[in-house]
Amino acid sequence: MTEQTSPPPRPRADGWAFLREAVRDLRTTGAVAPSSRALAHALAAPVRARAPHPIDVLEAGAGTGAVTRVLLPQLPRGARLDVVEANPRFADRLRDLVAAQSATRVTVHQAYVEELATDRRYDVIVSGLPLTNFTPAQVDRIMARYLELLHPGGTLTWFAYLGTRRARAMFATRAELHRHAAVDRAMAAHLRGGRTECRTVLANLPPARVWQLHPNT
Repeated sequence: MTEQTSPPPRPRADGWAFLREAVRDLRTTGAVAPSSRALAHALAAPVRARAPHPIDVLEAGAGTGAVTRVLLPQLPRGARLDVVEANPRFADRLRDLVAAQSATRVTVHQAYVEELATDRRYDVIVSGLPLTNFTPAQVDRIMARYLELLHPGGTLTWFAYLGTRRARAMFATRAELHRHAAVDRAMAAHLRGGRTECRTVLANLPPARVWQLHPNT
């Protein structure tokens, strides 16, 4: 008798799951909807750029797997993917997704990326974490861990939503404005440590800007 596996979560079901988690904690979920396919493709661009060479890839803050779904078929032969997600309900969905795809070189870790226990270094790190929602100290820890985990010559890619600065100016408290300004300064300091590229993805809710950092070696 053959073993039956459950089908991967459907995008609409993922959207409801994402919304439920956003209601629980918007700061760590970061949005009310998963990343669009256009945004996921933009984040996966450094993986495509390295094909067909086998590479090690880390995806942090994978949520319900919107970017993971795009990454899986684009991984070169022999590549490895580590998926890190702190939310236990999201991590379970990611394991179902990986199992349904029979992706044997993919591992899902339920952990905070700054606490990930691994000796591996990565050619590409794809970050889905809502960095602008964190404290400056958390951003520094996360970015430092990314740079520690990245191979020399590797690429870190992440995104930030457009239009949030204007919304903050209208609705945020003074404490929140100070926190956001400190986060902006922390990110700017890390960006000075390498070459950056940026593109805008309008086909997302809300539109987003995708960054790539190629640290100095």
